[in-house]
Amino acid sequence: MAGKDDAPKKTGHSLTDHQYGADLGHSHDGDAAFDHDHDHDDFGEEGSPESNPLWIQDHVSLTSVGIDIGSSGTQLIFSRINLRRLGEDLSSRYCIVSRETLFQSPVALTPYRDQERIDEEKLAAIIDEAYAQSGLHPDQIDSGVVILTGEALRRQNAQAITELLAENGGEFVCAAAGHHLEAMLAAYGSGAARLSHSEGKRILNVDIGGGTTKLAVVEGGRITAMAAVHIGGRLQVVDAQDCIVRLDPAGRHLAAAAGYAWKLGDRAARVELERVAAWMADALIAAIHERPLPHAVEHLYLTDPIADLGHIDGVMFSGGVGEYVYGREPRDFGDLGKLLGTAIAQRLAQGALPWPLLPAGECIRATAVGASEYSVQLSGNTIYISSPGDLLPRKNLQVLQPPYVCREEIDAAELARAIRGHFTAFDLEEGASEVALAFRWAGAPAYPRIAAFAQGIVHGLPRTVASGKPLYLVLDGDIAQTLGAILREELKLENEILVIDGVTLWDLDYIDLGRIRLPSHTVPVTIKSLVFSEDPRHPNDPGNHDHGHRHDHDYREHHHEHSHDHEHGHPHSHGHHHHVTPGKKTWKR
Repeated sequence: MAGKDDAPKKTGHSLTDHQYGADLGHSHDGDAAFDHDHDHDDFGEEGSPESNPLWIQDHVSLTSVGIDIGSSGTQLIFSRINLRRLGEDLSSRYCIVSRETLFQSPVALTPYRDQERIDEEKLAAIIDEAYAQSGLHPDQIDSGVVILTGEALRRQNAQAITELLAENGGEFVCAAAGHHLEAMLAAYGSGAARLSHSEGKRILNVDIGGGTTKLAVVEGGRITAMAAVHIGGRLQVVDAQDCIVRLDPAGRHLAAAAGYAWKLGDRAARVELERVAAWMADALIAAIHERPLPHAVEHLYLTDPIADLGHIDGVMFSGGVGEYVYGREPRDFGDLGKLLGTAIAQRLAQGALPWPLLPAGECIRATAVGASEYSVQLSGNTIYISSPGDLLPRKNLQVLQPPYVCREEIDAAELARAIRGHFTAFDLEEGASEVALAFRWAGAPAYPRIAAFAQGIVHGLPRTVASGKPLYLVLDGDIAQTLGAILREELKLENEILVIDGVTLWDLDYIDLGRIRLPSHTVPVTIKSLVFSEDPRHPNDPGNHDHGHRHDHDYREHHHEHSHDHEHGHPHSHGHHHHVTPGKKTWKR
């Protein structure tokens, strides 16, 4: 009998080994030099419908993680996201049909080394423990987001920490931060978006965390406006002897507005804390409802205020302080969370806001739930890729969506002008760096139309073509194979070409492209602007609770940035920040 050392060694293989089902049941000895990945799903016992190869091609499951590092608490939520191809619509698009929670970590207090820095070692221990308790290794994570929120954003090492966590949290986990992003996450995670669609209501979601309050107006499952206010429950913290042991700049300002010149080490009596919490509750009510805004309240906004809320059918609260608004949390953690939540609840009972209080959904876990639903879109299974090993995986491609409308006759010159003009509009030099061009395809997939479209792309990217840089093209229609073939075989492009379809992208998105997954022959596209299981950008999603509603990104105006220093001494930056980093496959440092 031959020994182990005499056994023939397995060699690397590529996508061609899998075409038409060849060698589908092979195994790997290592993962180097492979240009694809496998859908690692357990599809049931032999003989079940789930064991049918066609069923397997149309159904993909992905494991996602949401890591929320907030002013007060840090938590992780692991989810499984199930996607299905819309085969009955003769489409190659995969849409999210369900989500299940695999594990929720306990909420731990975010550890700080001092007033300026988060404690990296203690935070890493919290994350390590959550992965251990979940039974999941970073190698098993397909997508996710690390989000830094509230006052945690102000710490000197904040960005480095989010990037480190994303780098080690899984292959396609990205880092993100920003007030609008958190407002959107909270509105989805709290259940406000789902409720607004299912009951046809226009809902205001008020997410009160440790450092900030995020406002989101949701109508028909679609977020129409967002803002953030610098009011939170953990801007001031006292110990058992009522000595102030944490006092953020905003906390000092809020205390001063209530009549107290607090500083670190001072003693703050219970009655003083109650008065500060009462002032904060009144200020928040005014920030939400009063127009024009009182001057003292106007300067608490971290973003542009929502100019006009319009008709509101109900208000929902979330965040850690939301637990106290609804009376679901009896504990006191030495901060103003309980006092603030109680004060707000009293004012709501007295009619301070003219809208009914809706039942609680997710409160303290809202942002983490939303983040765990940050996942990938899958391309259609009609992709064109000239060289999988050279083009994939790819990290952090900026997306440009040229404003071209497909008419009955495609005008190649007009498309080329739209592409070149869009580079100019974003102050980018065409050909200087790699970008992904996103297009909306409409109309019949007739050869003359697609050929003219291909010509417009080539004419619109002269420097990219001349420099030999790859072309990354993403469409929402099912023409990827034909478009790619025309570019390579008829227009004789020597550049590497990736064309994927079934994916909707927008300007200012950043994307990660994963290896081709088998047997579905799809490409995971991790999108830095969020995709949820109830994302209105997929109006045909059979599992979508938002049928017929497009996510028109009415809030996109916040991408311009303007910073200013307020009188109370802490700078406010208005904007939606994307901090994105590559992923690695080990978490332990």
